[in-house]
Amino acid sequence: MSAVIKVPTKPLTIPEQRVTVPQVVQWLTDETLVAEEQIRAIYAAAGHASAGQHPLATIAELKLKSQRAPHRILTLDALSELMATKANLPYVHIDPLKVDFAKIGDLMSSNYANRFRILPLEIRPNEVTIATAEPFLTEWVPEMERILRATIRRVVANPHDITRFIAEFFSLARSVKGAVAKGGAQAQNSFEQLVELGNVKAAGRQYDSNDAHIVQIVDWLWQFAFDQRASDIHLEPRRDQGVVRFRIDGVLHQVYQVPTGVLSAMTSRIKLLGRMDVVEKRRPQDGRIKTRTFEGNEVELRLSTLPTAFGEKLVMRIFDPEVVVRDFGELGFSDDDSRRWNGLTVRNNGIILVTGPTGSGKTTTLYSTLKTLATEEVNVCTIEDPIEMVESSFNQMQVQAGIDLGFADGVRALMRQDPDIIMVGEIRDYETAEMAVQAALTGHLVFSTVHTNDAPSAITRLLELGVPSYLLNATVLGILAQRLVRILCPHCKVSGGTVDAAVWAELIAPWKTASPVQIYKPVGCLECRMTGYRGRTGIYELLEMSLEIKRLVHGEPSIDPIRNQAIREGMHSLRVSGAMKVAAGVTTIEEVLRAAPRIE
Repeated sequence: MSAVIKVPTKPLTIPEQRVTVPQVVQWLTDETLVAEEQIRAIYAAAGHASAGQHPLATIAELKLKSQRAPHRILTLDALSELMATKANLPYVHIDPLKVDFAKIGDLMSSNYANRFRILPLEIRPNEVTIATAEPFLTEWVPEMERILRATIRRVVANPHDITRFIAEFFSLARSVKGAVAKGGAQAQNSFEQLVELGNVKAAGRQYDSNDAHIVQIVDWLWQFAFDQRASDIHLEPRRDQGVVRFRIDGVLHQVYQVPTGVLSAMTSRIKLLGRMDVVEKRRPQDGRIKTRTFEGNEVELRLSTLPTAFGEKLVMRIFDPEVVVRDFGELGFSDDDSRRWNGLTVRNNGIILVTGPTGSGKTTTLYSTLKTLATEEVNVCTIEDPIEMVESSFNQMQVQAGIDLGFADGVRALMRQDPDIIMVGEIRDYETAEMAVQAALTGHLVFSTVHTNDAPSAITRLLELGVPSYLLNATVLGILAQRLVRILCPHCKVSGGTVDAAVWAELIAPWKTASPVQIYKPVGCLECRMTGYRGRTGIYELLEMSLEIKRLVHGEPSIDPIRNQAIREGMHSLRVSGAMKVAAGVTTIEEVLRAAPRIE
């Protein structure tokens, strides 16, 4: 259920009625929130308001500034909270991720919900919480209590949210029910297959991935994910039902539960749009889809299926093409790191590596860098597995294992395409490493990724793959390690006092110590969906291959001397980079300790 924002205590007796403009004006006047000229503007706007528009929405459109300090704009949320106070009811902000859409349609019809401007939020055995935009209209309460045989707990919510979610939730519930009614109780491809004896009628009915109900569910799913800032969508078959989950700011949230047959049809629909083999469910597949948000912005989805015990799981990774035009400050680079990184990327030849685990932002860093370098005078070519985002200014090629086109073969082919800059998706074997080295030695600037915990470890990783130290020293220009941490919500973060000196020393050890700093902690508000965090940023560790480090690479190098030398030359470790963001109030110590590895 949505988080409760405020529970007023002052009772107010008002006749059974819908909220009116004069009534709201009286509230605003009583609280000395508006001046005389603002009241005239409110009545003028009310005279031109469309039929059926809620009075709070009419007033909110004027964007009036409160006459009381701190003189904030009278938004729809602020006016709704005032209405909740006058009605002596709690005010909530509806979090769509916490509403069980399927059960809403079983309680009432959408016409009934629209008639009284009410929306069920949480259903318990003996109590149902219902949000209302008309808190003084209560004739429906005894009727619902009699039908449901449960107590009704009323809360006030934003009228716009109630109208919007009535349309979305009831439409979605109807689509799911329609799909179930049309498809019947279809058995799924599961290790625990249950055979229904004698149910011939149900066994012969199928879910159609092109059915209007399924199409509507899939369209809603995407738009809902875009609206919630999700980076990934998971469709997961379970024993008794299908589960839809979104990853938001690195954390998975369960969004909805659907019948397994409906989930299978949704997966088939998406596979069809992604030009994947819809019939094949026994082996993993990859695909991609380009679509648009409601605002008209293009979005790419990378699809990946996996056969599981209870059916085919589908994960969609959402890529915003706008990320390739972000500057390095937006990605989280410090001024010093930006200067040093730009100094490496303007070189004519050599290898630049980016390292970190899956989901650490390596692709975004590489695409943003290549976008700045891909001028009309430069030929940028990539070999990827798979192509993450399609960018028109690059010449992109995808690894094709079925025809023996791997990274090494791709680099070999790109070398004959007169490239200036080559991006190799990943160096994972000696052959690919050798081709990257050869490309760098023949005058090309090569970008690639490796999977190591930190930047110094990438050197030993290349040596383990078989790259001779003299070739490594001759070609590698620098190595960037990175992680992503959640950003504290700027609307609700508060000062959390001073961090314990021992904890702070642990964070930035073993290279230096520092006095404890002022830190901030998450709280939770409407802007961040009560999580305390909104968005993510990078922390970085940039190692440049200096003469001193090259001397340490010869023979059988140890990581510690290389790391210590890099630190002396200006490299900040991942934890120190994170500590800087903690001190700047960008993130928390807990986030940095979670994301950045501890160096022994």
